[in-house]
Amino acid sequence: MKFIPAFIYNYWRKLFGSYEIDDPRPIAKNAPYTFYLPPIDHLEELSSGDLVKLIFISKPPGLNHGAERMWVKIVNRQNNVISGLLNNQPYDMPQLSQGDEIQFRDFNIIDIEWASSENRPELNSLSNEKEKQRWERCFVDDCVLYEGITVQYIYREEPDMSQDGDKYSDSGWRIRGNVNEMTDEQYENGKGSYVALGAVLNRDDSWIHLIDSPFKTAFIKNEKTGQFEPTEFTAESEP
Repeated sequence: MKFIPAFIYNYWRKLFGSYEIDDPRPIAKNAPYTFYLPPIDHLEELSSGDLVKLIFISKPPGLNHGAERMWVKIVNRQNNVISGLLNNQPYDMPQLSQGDEIQFRDFNIIDIEWASSENRPELNSLSNEKEKQRWERCFVDDCVLYEGITVQYIYREEPDMSQDGDKYSDSGWRIRGNVNEMTDEQYENGKGSYVALGAVLNRDDSWIHLIDSPFKTAFIKNEKTGQFEPTEFTAESEP
């Protein structure tokens, strides 16, 4: 592919390419604290004129993007089969154009914009998955994010990582991996990342019941019971 000029490749995609609409449910299952799906009681109320966002996967993949999230305006609905018109001009998907007819199922929807605020149903608190979202920032050992190491020690200091213009503030949480699970190399060469709390909780949420603890508190996991227990807070360097 790298030897084919981009304009030829994209022209071929326009003529012969296709697309599919992704099923986002596995993503939401694996990332419940950072990936939101509309609740069922909202999906059931969708009607003509409402906008819904879908994930379109390009076949073959684009040179810049393999998938795009785009809005579709609902035209008709029969049970769970919905048809609508693409409301965006794709960025890197020449096989699709704004105004194209799209058919999909309600479980494909990842977001909703109601045609009228009056149409928006009251959200059932039991199905409000958005409340799980945790976008405040924290500092965490990379081995927890990327290498399957569980959380062992957490402490919350006065936030000091936020900068002007940040969309999400520093939560103050500093999260350390379990040294008993690390190799010598992981322990000696470990690095850390400043990420959303939800990214950590997607890997290990065993400490979520402590997430609203005040600043200057610390907890360490009891290896025998698996429970986090209070411990003395001391100023530490970043992970």
